[in-house]
Amino acid sequence: MTAILGISAFYHDSAAALVIDGEIVAAAQEERFTRKKHDHDFPQQAVNYCLAEARIGPEDLDYVGFYDKPLTKFERLLETYLAFAPAGYRSFRQAMPLWLKQKLHLPREIRSGLGGRYRGNVVFTDHHESHAASAFFPSPFEEAAILTLDGVGEWSTTCYGIGRGNRIELAREIRFPHSLGLLYSAFTYYTGFRVNSGEYKVMGLAPYGRPIYKDAILEKLMDLKEDGSFRMDMRYFNYCQGLTMTSRKLDELFGGPPRKAESEVTQREMDLAASVQAVTEEVMLRCARHIHHQTGMKNLVLAGGVALNCVGNGRILREGPFENLWIQPAAGDAGGALGTALFIWHQLLEKPRQPCAGDRQKGSFLGPAFSDDEIFETLQRQGAVFTTAASEDHLCEDVASLIAREKVVGWFQGRMEFGPRALGARSILGDARSEKMQSVMNLKIKFRESFRPFAPIVLREHVDEYFEMRPNEDSPYMLLVAPVRTELRTPIAPQQQAAFGIEKLRYSRSSIPAVTHVDYSARIQTVDPERHPLLHKLMTRFHERTGCPVLINTSFNVRSEPIVCTPEDAYRCFQMTDMDVLVLGRHILLKEEQKKQVGQDARSRHLAQFALD
Repeated sequence: MTAILGISAFYHDSAAALVIDGEIVAAAQEERFTRKKHDHDFPQQAVNYCLAEARIGPEDLDYVGFYDKPLTKFERLLETYLAFAPAGYRSFRQAMPLWLKQKLHLPREIRSGLGGRYRGNVVFTDHHESHAASAFFPSPFEEAAILTLDGVGEWSTTCYGIGRGNRIELAREIRFPHSLGLLYSAFTYYTGFRVNSGEYKVMGLAPYGRPIYKDAILEKLMDLKEDGSFRMDMRYFNYCQGLTMTSRKLDELFGGPPRKAESEVTQREMDLAASVQAVTEEVMLRCARHIHHQTGMKNLVLAGGVALNCVGNGRILREGPFENLWIQPAAGDAGGALGTALFIWHQLLEKPRQPCAGDRQKGSFLGPAFSDDEIFETLQRQGAVFTTAASEDHLCEDVASLIAREKVVGWFQGRMEFGPRALGARSILGDARSEKMQSVMNLKIKFRESFRPFAPIVLREHVDEYFEMRPNEDSPYMLLVAPVRTELRTPIAPQQQAAFGIEKLRYSRSSIPAVTHVDYSARIQTVDPERHPLLHKLMTRFHERTGCPVLINTSFNVRSEPIVCTPEDAYRCFQMTDMDVLVLGRHILLKEEQKKQVGQDARSRHLAQFALD
């Protein structure tokens, strides 16, 4: 037995992943255990979970890998400071203590985190090598082109190459400070959202706006070539030398300072979001076409934080030259932990790789699971009122009936997802046919901005009936956006077509309005009986009852908190919100039957606590 532990830590979204004899055994983000969103500390609890899942100790590990090379990253920090000195002294001074205390001593930190019981070496892989490995090795392809895009690793911000068999090779890169990920983060900052967590809000806001600033971005901020490579005019940005992402020169170009957090989102922010989204899609498409021209391959795999831009991914699949696309579900830094473990197994140890139908990611259900007995004990301790379904069939029948009556259902089943998306294990489900469900779930369940869209889950065998996708097309990780089919769209009156910005939300756009964005798009997750047996059974019952194979699926959490991990987390979230039903394993809780409910004051305190997110 060869056990390999991969770790990502100290920058963003710390995580751990365990691979034994080439099989992905466990993977989880630290935030799920600590309840600290985007926790970047050493992933102690995630490591402990992975080892416990395999029933081994640190002394049983053969290799431990880290997802980037800190000395090279430190070199970049020093060179950047010297290039801009003395302008960057304040940010440099803030960064140095953590580097000198912790980041330059990672072998020591890792051994300490393993209780001093691991005696082997620590392997450091290049950041984009880790991304590339996480994209190719779990994929279903024998060979594929590879594209990785993120903010920055050591020096690379974009890389492309190829994967064949059990090896990957990166052939070309774009280097810091020129970065598509940092461009998007700069506009995330400028539109008033938090960098490294608000980028998906910008993507969701984009359809409300017009890309009227696209030309200005391409003419002033970046020089984009036909092959997707680019250089950025750093006079408009401040992330190399300051504590902000953008400079006053960008303020002058776009008519004012960044929006203040929590202030009103105006048409300017919507148009800026639409514009940077349009530029991002253009860069992604040009990169994909160039890589296809260079490699001639029919398959493409993606990873890196920009690969979470599902609108861009959808355009690559529909408009690009590749026949097939596979995206690492944990595409950001957390996925680097898995990538480095697989890189060690296949590339360094030269172990063979056998692609399988679907992929080797196991639906990304790689986190902790809890038995019905454990859940029962938790509910007893909480004094909850609940019933227990006699079987899975009874459970699915009862829950399908509740959803059809427009009840909002917290769904907690099996192993927790690895990656930022809830994929049917830690989900909140609702009726996609309901015209009121989007606003209800945003404001009363998620405590978040009203403009935020919800994603549909659809039975894979019906995906082409509702969305412009191929029959039985696989999209199990909610990483592709596709249009709702034209025949399902609701005719819009002329006065409705003239609606502007957030006003567009007032009008139903299809027969599944709760998951149809204002531009008729939807972020698709397909549900199949192999990866999602219980969820598929539930949706089949709902389809039989209503004639609709589509549900809303959003992550089981409230604003500013990570997705729930344990039954206790789920019960607390249920009590804190206006969720109607909680389903934990085979146990069903109805809000109206609970003896102890969290009042409005507690909810208000929760919202105030996270008002600056």
